[in-house]
Amino acid sequence: MAKESMKAREVKRKKVAELYAVRRKELKDAGNYEGLQLLPRNASPIRQRNRCKLTGRPRGYMRTFGVSRVTFREMALNGLIPGVTKCSW
Repeated sequence: MAKESMKAREVKRKKVAELYAVRRKELKDAGNYEGLQLLPRNASPIRQRNRCKLTGRPRGYMRTFGVSRVTFREMALNGLIPGVTKCSW
């Protein structure tokens, strides 16, 4: 499980990126790259990292479900994800 500070950092990055989204778009459209440099680093959405919603794990993230592969497997085996069954052949 990820540290709470790492999860909080990602939440903060998301809020800052949403706050400056309109201003970033205006500066990029105008070609004002010097103005972009003056914005906070976390205003760029590229700095965000996909993390599991439950554990905060950064690797093995499944975008469709919003959780990591480990959490997905546990939830699927417990029947918590509708429409997902274990495949065997």
